[in-house]
Amino acid sequence: MSKTIQAGSSVLINYTLAIEDGTVVESTEGTDPLRFSIGDSTLIEGLEAVLIGMKVGDRQCMQLEAVEAFGFADETNVHMLTRDKFPEDMPLEKDLIVGFTTPSGEEVPGRIMEMPDDDLVIVDFNHPLAGHAVTFDVEVMAIGAEEEIH
Repeated sequence: MSKTIQAGSSVLINYTLAIEDGTVVESTEGTDPLRFSIGDSTLIEGLEAVLIGMKVGDRQCMQLEAVEAFGFADETNVHMLTRDKFPEDMPLEKDLIVGFTTPSGEEVPGRIMEMPDDDLVIVDFNHPLAGHAVTFDVEVMAIGAEEEIH
């Protein structure tokens, strides 16, 4: 009986993630496959759900609506910061992604939306794929303990 992917399974996959217009935003093509365990937050729940029940060698291409993928943008995640919150020598420009550290020590990305004047910077902390439907094309390479899937 072949193993199937379930909660907690250690898996090795090749995948491509694209948005509605076909733009590839992430892919293992030309690199190493992705190794992770179901439920460890490497992939969002919507992408993990696609994998449940798949076996080694299975391939699936699935379209996920924004609500199942990265959700919708939340306007409360857009913040106005003062220029002094950024390194003095950092050139700031529209669409630049900057890493910020939260008070709890978590690293979160923010995209600069605009700089209305020399002292204000408007930053969007929503996931860059929020509001986008995505296509998840995945192939299962291996299932099992890490030592089994080298």
